[in-house]
Amino acid sequence: MECLERSMAIENPRPRAKEVVQRFHEALNARALEAMTACLTDDTVFENTFPAPDGARYEGKAAVRSFWASFFEGSSTARFEAEEIFADGDRCVMRWTYFWVEPSGTPGHIRGVDVYRLRDGLIAEKLSYVKG
Repeated sequence: MECLERSMAIENPRPRAKEVVQRFHEALNARALEAMTACLTDDTVFENTFPAPDGARYEGKAAVRSFWASFFEGSSTARFEAEEIFADGDRCVMRWTYFWVEPSGTPGHIRGVDVYRLRDGLIAEKLSYVKG
């Protein structure tokens, strides 16, 4: 429960949604699977942006962890940069840019947004969308 413990405030026994999402995002860019999964509920849901038009859906902490492990293996240069993040209650939205480098050396990027829902201070749902 590292994610939960690190974001607790004395006056608020539950972490704020924005803090939890920021910790998840930092762990993602560090490729820290254990820290990422510490931010998730056991029954978490992740909807990826691919394949079009609706993306793949992963249900449960193990399935989501497996997706990210595979993603990291195939995307050694991947980096997500937060453009904006805001939260209200148990909801949080992050606008981001995803950067990568093709095997040919050509850089690429795409912009998108994640819509999060938290429960008991952990991420219960992460729905991802991209432009284009």
